[in-house]
Amino acid sequence: MPRTTIELKLTNNAKQVAEIVETTILHIYPKYYPKGAVQFFLNLHCEEHIKAAMEREEVYLFLLEGKVIGTGSIRGNEICRLFILPEYQQKGYGSKLMDVLEEKVFEKYLFIHIDASFPAENMYLKRHYQISSYEQIKTENGDFLCYHVMEKRKLCT
Repeated sequence: MPRTTIELKLTNNAKQVAEIVETTILHIYPKYYPKGAVQFFLNLHCEEHIKAAMEREEVYLFLLEGKVIGTGSIRGNEICRLFILPEYQQKGYGSKLMDVLEEKVFEKYLFIHIDASFPAENMYLKRHYQISSYEQIKTENGDFLCYHVMEKRKLCT
């Protein structure tokens, strides 16, 4: 049986990243968040904001057999904008992407910081991230976006 090829590729294609993020948010986030919070995420991760972020972040595409299935970014010791397209979720690809991103961060830092959305929080807990704080942002229509700030320390070997 042939081995599955998984690749992480640095990108400067803000449009492609924005499309992955928007598709995932629209399919997954309404199950977890009210409309105002979903719109907040869409605004936060719009193409214009991603393009600006590319000046201070390493933005990656995650490919499976050459097909783009997700994205993730690194900003200092923070992993951010981690999204796997809905049809590839619950298959371990988010964990595989995290393996690679964590390795990159731990090359330079002793701990990783993540702002965990509700859909991804369980994956982070399974990966031994610890909740350091609970945050909330008031959004449109009096809705709130709630999330946990999480951290994971590098294991010394």
